[in-house]
Amino acid sequence: MNIVDTSDLKPGQIFSEPVYTYDQYLLVPQLLPIRQREIDLLVSCGIKFVSTEGYIIEPEENLSQPFEELNAELEFDEQLSVQPEPLSDQLPPDQPSAQLEMDEQPSVQPQPAVKPKKSMSIFSITAVYENSGQYRSYKNLIDKLSAVFTSINSSITIEMRAIDNITIQLLQDLWNYHDNFIEFILGGEVTGHELAKSSVNTAILSALTANELKLTDHKIHNIVSGALLHDVGMLRLSKGITEKRGGLSDAELEQIKSHPLHTSKIVTGELFGPKEVNLIALQHHERWDGNGYPDQLSGEAIDIGARIVSIADAFEAMVSKKSYRNSIIGYQAIKNLMADNARRFDPAVIIAFTKIIGIYPIGSIVRFNDSSIGRVISLNTGTPVRPVVQMLMDKNGEVLDMENPTIINLLNVRTLFIKGAIDPSEFDGVDE
Repeated sequence: MNIVDTSDLKPGQIFSEPVYTYDQYLLVPQLLPIRQREIDLLVSCGIKFVSTEGYIIEPEENLSQPFEELNAELEFDEQLSVQPEPLSDQLPPDQPSAQLEMDEQPSVQPQPAVKPKKSMSIFSITAVYENSGQYRSYKNLIDKLSAVFTSINSSITIEMRAIDNITIQLLQDLWNYHDNFIEFILGGEVTGHELAKSSVNTAILSALTANELKLTDHKIHNIVSGALLHDVGMLRLSKGITEKRGGLSDAELEQIKSHPLHTSKIVTGELFGPKEVNLIALQHHERWDGNGYPDQLSGEAIDIGARIVSIADAFEAMVSKKSYRNSIIGYQAIKNLMADNARRFDPAVIIAFTKIIGIYPIGSIVRFNDSSIGRVISLNTGTPVRPVVQMLMDKNGEVLDMENPTIINLLNVRTLFIKGAIDPSEFDGVDE
């Protein structure tokens, strides 16, 4: 095993074998140039050396092109580069969430080391919170928005005030129940009202991102309202298209792509909403590289609210379970967003989004190096691979006491570290 001092690493260096951190997390695969952001990550985390079975291969001139950086100032998000499990970088297709096909699942689906001996209801967010005020508040937002959508779909006159009231309530509840709301989004255990649920989830994520970007309260209000309404135009399309499980024909895809225009007509012609909300309606499927729709806008020509909602919508689509596909875990969804490389999304907004969600989002189920399992309940922003967790199962597969939970801050327990995020559905069907 060769030990390499971090100070000796240089961008573009290629190793003949994989390079690992001291925790045996993969830093860079063999024959892939190391990037400046990976070196910066090691420095920011105080990691003074790495190890490898190989040796440094001097890269040729045409192999030493630097990888595109999302943001040089980000100190923590590149922990994605040092996770032990290789995952697919496949983003969902650039289609509305009702039509997203998520056939690409994480390339590694870890199996439980020990068969659990008790019910897996411990993974259920609903079981923990269903009688709580925060859960009732979250579900109430979905119910209220669903009622508005039902009225719009039935051509019943609705004023923008109805959306404003939901926006105000959402923001009040969000600042009180921030962590819980993220858990509910990741848990995906509220059933029914799928369009309303997706829209509320997108609005929650958009509000947190806009706040991280330090936008004004007025701007945040309009962004949340726009997120609540961003897909309402789907109500004007045939259910045969919006609920279709297979692939779309070219003609059907063109109809799907018309939904921002339908949303805009509803916002301006029926709700008489403000210009800022209408811009989100029109532009949330535009792309940073100019290859979106309906107007092929690019870069900062796209409204900042639409840029935020676009990312929140994509994340929500990836982590939400649809009738025709399974969700993917939050870690994988973050990994996918970070792999975008300024194609679909504004890199600065991706940075802000990753900061508020974390690498292992709150509510993530994770497996540790000793095969025990826990749920992430709080983030340590400066060290995202070491969050605060509630232990759910010990290393022998025994379910722990939920009445007297064991809480561990991984910053204080250096012998325990996360091996990877897992999908709770892998435990479905386990006997008591």
